[in-house]
Amino acid sequence: MHKVKFLLTALVLCSTLLVQNVRASYILLPMDEQQVNHLKAYGIAYNVLTYNVEIYWLLNYRGGSFMFKHAPEFEKECTIRGVSYEVIADARSTAILEEIADPEVNMDAVRMEKAPKIAVYSPKDKQPWDDAVTLVLTYAEIPYEIIYDEEVMDGKLAQYDWLHLHHEDFTGQYGKFWAGYRNAEWYQEQVRTQEAIARKYGFTKVSQLKLAVAKNIKTFVVGGGYMFAMCSATDSYDIALASEGVDICEYMFDGDPMDKNAQSRIDFDQTFAFRDFTLSTNPMEYEYSNIDATNYRAVPRTQDFFTLFDFSAKWDPVPTMLTQCHQNVIPGFMGQTTAFRKQVLKPGVLVLGETKAANEARYIHGEAGKGFWTWYGGHDPEDYQHMVGDPPTDLALHPTSPGYRLILNNVLFPAAKKKKQKT
Repeated sequence: MHKVKFLLTALVLCSTLLVQNVRASYILLPMDEQQVNHLKAYGIAYNVLTYNVEIYWLLNYRGGSFMFKHAPEFEKECTIRGVSYEVIADARSTAILEEIADPEVNMDAVRMEKAPKIAVYSPKDKQPWDDAVTLVLTYAEIPYEIIYDEEVMDGKLAQYDWLHLHHEDFTGQYGKFWAGYRNAEWYQEQVRTQEAIARKYGFTKVSQLKLAVAKNIKTFVVGGGYMFAMCSATDSYDIALASEGVDICEYMFDGDPMDKNAQSRIDFDQTFAFRDFTLSTNPMEYEYSNIDATNYRAVPRTQDFFTLFDFSAKWDPVPTMLTQCHQNVIPGFMGQTTAFRKQVLKPGVLVLGETKAANEARYIHGEAGKGFWTWYGGHDPEDYQHMVGDPPTDLALHPTSPGYRLILNNVLFPAAKKKKQKT
């Protein structure tokens, strides 16, 4: 019944679009300060793409606005979701594209054609923390599917275009929560669940399972996938790749001592972003290595901001897409991994946003094979220091959040990149 209803709706929409082509009017979603709900505007764009309707992403034009052919259903959806929009004539849309095409202006128009299929790598059981990406996807009404270790090990990543790594520890040390939470029921259940999955796939340790998962994700990216990660999923992912064949877990995590020569055996050639980092070997320390700047920074909350770089839209469309925002100075926020020390970044890693005074990278990007990865430090862009057990952020109170906009830029990025490669 739902499938029939969807097909009928699609047929009506296609017929409507044919009629609308006579008038050729467009809908413009402004993404500057005139937009009252930036986050849901991304959801509108995604929804339009599900009908295979082409969208222009107008880079650096009014905050990175979206423009697409008018249809009553699209206009109605904007009204229902509370998104600011403008209905403009064909002549006006042509004038906008001509203005953007001027080689003297730092703008570009990128076509988006197909809605990416989204997966979120996240435990299936309840965790005592939320995840910014699932929060904003839900708020923006962008559909996604939850996958975890079993789906990755069973080869199901190939079904998706875009993968987000939930707050995760790929080193097999259970987030290094042992010191503070080893008696908590959620922690003990996490250990039981992950050990069971490890045994299912023939591993004797969770660290071995997580390495296999990390390598499968790497294959996904190198093959053309898009991977986005935040907080501890960033540095722990690279540490896992670099530690293949090396025991970096103490006895409380895997039943035996870590390799005393672990540091000297780390292989930095296997990582995406980081090199020359030093492992944290103290199991009582809530830290994996010196990649993270949390223990090194002396930035008061009132001065904790990071600045987005200004890229050339016509020459560097990818980083320009990822930094589209109505603000270029973003309020900082903390996490288990808050920011990345620039001293350990690999050459070629592109810094999209930085706290220059602290010599920190907050938002980084790179290519791997045919694919791309983007990592964003911190846990929740609208909760400065989100603690275990804190309630999730209500994004209805933050509909214009610049920090959350950066996440959604990554969600739409795969829709635009394929078309851009052809031009």
